[in-house]
Amino acid sequence: QVRLVESGGGLVQAGGSLRLSCAASGRTFSSYAMGWFRQAPGKEREFVAAISWNGGNTYYADSVKGRFTISRDNAKNAMSLTMKSLKPEDTAVYYCAASRYTAVTARVPDFGSWGQGTQVTVSS
Repeated sequence: QVRLVESGGGLVQAGGSLRLSCAASGRTFSSYAMGWFRQAPGKEREFVAAISWNGGNTYYADSVKGRFTISRDNAKNAMSLTMKSLKPEDTAVYYCAASRYTAVTARVPDFGSWGQGTQVTVSS
C-alpha cells in the first residue's frame, strides 16, 4: 500500500500559477506510475496528468496541455504538478494517485492509492 499526501493548493487569480506536491511513502516509489486527478463540485473525478515510473513518459488531459507540467523525483519519493495560466474552470480538489502499473495511464481503475486531496481555487 502507498500513502500519499498532497500539498500546495490555495487561492490564486486567473492567469496565475501554483505548484502542487505529492509525498509518497510505503511501496517502492519508483515501481509505479503516478497521476493527478481533480474533482469539481457536482462533477465526476477527471484525469489531469500522469507520469510513468521513471518519468520518461507523460500524458495530459487536453484541457491542461501546455499549461500544466507533471514531474517526479524518485530519490525523494515525490511528485509535483506545476500549473500555469490558471483558469476559473481549473477550480477543483486535486488528488495525487499511485497506479498499479509502471506505464503511464489515465484510467481511474488503474490507480489503487489516493491522497486526501488539496483544494485549488482560481478566481476570475
